[in-house]
Amino acid sequence: MINLTSDELIEILEKDKNSCLLDVRTDDEFGESHIPNSKLLNIRDPQLFMDGIQQLDKAKNYYVYCHSGVRSVQACQIMKSFGFENLYNLLGGISEWTGPKI
Repeated sequence: MINLTSDELIEILEKDKNSCLLDVRTDDEFGESHIPNSKLLNIRDPQLFMDGIQQLDKAKNYYVYCHSGVRSVQACQIMKSFGFENLYNLLGGISEWTGPKI
């Protein structure tokens, strides 16, 4: 897992055609605000999260975020244990995100 700042992630997402932006917050948090083109996979619902990661393509680059960066680190650790290799964590989560939000 590699930690990225908001500015680094913004720059990478513009170029990475093999990316998947993963929001691991709750449905309510996602509904309030999220980064455009992100996929919701709530880590606080363990069964849903585990089922969700098993359906993901391990060849993609996963950019993971939550509110402040704690849950996204946990998500990356779990994903790594399931064989995902290209994992990136947004430092500070969406609270530090300087790009556009929905």
